[in-house]
Amino acid sequence: MAVKNVSSVTEFILMGLTDQPKLQMPLFFLFLVNYLVTMVGNLSLINLICFNSHLHTPMYFFLFNLSFIDLCYSFVFTPKMLMSFNSEKNIISFAGCMTQLFFFSFFVGSECYVLTAMACDRYVAICKPLLYTITMSPQVCSLLMSASYMMGFAGAMAHTGCMMRLTFCDSNIIIHYMCDIFPLLQLSCSSTYANELVSSIGVGIVVIVSSLIICISYTLIIFSILHMSSAKGWSKAFSTCGSHLIAVGLFYGSGLLTYVKPSSAGSLGQKFFSVLYTNVVPMLNPLIYSLRNKDVKLALKKTLKRITKRREPVVLP
Repeated sequence: MAVKNVSSVTEFILMGLTDQPKLQMPLFFLFLVNYLVTMVGNLSLINLICFNSHLHTPMYFFLFNLSFIDLCYSFVFTPKMLMSFNSEKNIISFAGCMTQLFFFSFFVGSECYVLTAMACDRYVAICKPLLYTITMSPQVCSLLMSASYMMGFAGAMAHTGCMMRLTFCDSNIIIHYMCDIFPLLQLSCSSTYANELVSSIGVGIVVIVSSLIICISYTLIIFSILHMSSAKGWSKAFSTCGSHLIAVGLFYGSGLLTYVKPSSAGSLGQKFFSVLYTNVVPMLNPLIYSLRNKDVKLALKKTLKRITKRREPVVLP
């Protein structure tokens, strides 16, 4: 059955980060640089993984998907956010707002599950190294990624479907820079109980299940590391897991701080953590995995050598 929206609101106005004119241009250039670094960083990592055969392993398969999600994730709301710094009214249609909400929910949910799959991959690599190639076969990796995207899609459909059933008939001003769940719920003039229940259950399941799996994986990894006799084994294990732990800490930490008090959706602190969650984390992920990873550094050197060789002039005899 098609969902029929009876809302009298046909468009929303995104207030953005600030209404102070003096801050508009500095913030525009700051977030433009952030956006460009995010695009270049994630695209570079994707290309390095694609064109270097020694990176065609389960770990980098998951990292490829993480970079792809971060790339798409930033594209969903950052261009519209940049527009808000150069226009008096940053208007978004109702359909556009729901589309933005859907893709935002989809990519956030998918990233949670990808980070969880990466924790399982690290567990098998360190605790069951002899069975690694069998356990983390291409079929298993593809199945994990398909499940991650499918669960992200299911969550996004639930959030967006519930939002489209609401009635918006009073204010259409969203005190945020994007169409997020809680700022939209504050504008509805109909009951939001079902939405809040779906959001609580959906987010609760994602956070609890993924956090539990990640915690169990790293508990087993720590026990395995403690039984290693060589310092070299310790160092390799920590370097393998360090980047992932930093990425998980940034993503979950900033996400929880953003939504810990949904009632204060327009507060300065909530906006700050939201920016950290939506803009800073996708920019930092490729840097974290490239700066701490010898394989990525080696792939970068090989790629740069290929580029310089192609640009060398051909000397005719």
